[in-house]
Amino acid sequence: MTALRRLTSAAAAAFAVGALLRRTHLWSDGKPLPVVGADGCPAAGGLAEKVYLDVNGVRQGMFLRSHDAARPVLLFLHGGMPEYFLTERYPTVLEHHFTVAWWEQRGTGLSYSPDIPSKAITSEQLIADTLTVTDYLRQRFGTDKIYLMAHSGGTFFGLQAAARAPERYHAYIGMAQMADQLQSEVLAYQYMLRRSEELGDQRMIRRLRKAPVTVTGGTPRAYLAIRDTAMHRLGVGTARDMHSVLSGIFWPSLRSPQYTPTEKLRLWGGKFSSGVSALWDESLATDLGETVTELTIPLYLLHGIHDYTCSYPLARKYYEKVQAPLKGFYTFQRSAHSPLFEEPERAQKILRDDVLGGTTSLADRT
Repeated sequence: MTALRRLTSAAAAAFAVGALLRRTHLWSDGKPLPVVGADGCPAAGGLAEKVYLDVNGVRQGMFLRSHDAARPVLLFLHGGMPEYFLTERYPTVLEHHFTVAWWEQRGTGLSYSPDIPSKAITSEQLIADTLTVTDYLRQRFGTDKIYLMAHSGGTFFGLQAAARAPERYHAYIGMAQMADQLQSEVLAYQYMLRRSEELGDQRMIRRLRKAPVTVTGGTPRAYLAIRDTAMHRLGVGTARDMHSVLSGIFWPSLRSPQYTPTEKLRLWGGKFSSGVSALWDESLATDLGETVTELTIPLYLLHGIHDYTCSYPLARKYYEKVQAPLKGFYTFQRSAHSPLFEEPERAQKILRDDVLGGTTSLADRT
């Protein structure tokens, strides 16, 4: 009886733990959430898929979402850490206007493998991967061109892909566009030190002063170790209202029902293996204002005025310099690094009216 009682107790405990994990979504089957209509029911003809395919020799994954797969296709390039799970807290409703491919690039998220060395992830490789994924989407959805939208670190190689193969794209949309990232980090460091002094945050002041960022000295390892914490604490990181990486990104990623437990481990395996970004050193050494001076397709740049992850004034400076047949710059007054998530209604209107309409009627007037 004692052995039976122990077995029964162990089974009950395991059941309780399993129920808790399922209820909190820490344990999930990873099935994509359905695309629903205004009535809350799955949309007729809606598309909600998790797709894996071979991209230049590496198995890579993405989420596909649309209310109607006949709508224009948009490929979204995330900024280093996959962002699809954030749409559960910050709905973008991109799928109302596009067939959206939330691709998780080589070495990240669904596409992470410990067998891929971070040194092998270069802008040239990611440009090649972007063009391969673009061709997959063009073929699958029967269209000559798609829209390319990139965020943060994704803009570094996304802009270059658009410049290299404009015949594949209707337009390029950059959110938190990188330009001269080394100078951006200098400005971010100066701002964070100044604000920490104003707030009397002595511990952060000491840590920042020990790791100065300069054009000649670059970004010390000690600075990178506190960069995300300092930016989020001051509301100039991922989102204006997101003050902690732990509560704003880590826990939501683990609770997402659209990733299996193994896929959730891949999310953070990719993040930890590449540090800030697999392209960090390359992006610091590159001024896109000197390397991509012209696009032959429409250019749209969306930027939060409180963004210090990728400098707002440097993005504006790049916009004023780059040549394009049609271009528009859009300032988001209540946003930091992610206008699409922070001010979704305005972003949606810009994408619907200007990007799909081929105009810049809503752009800043300077």
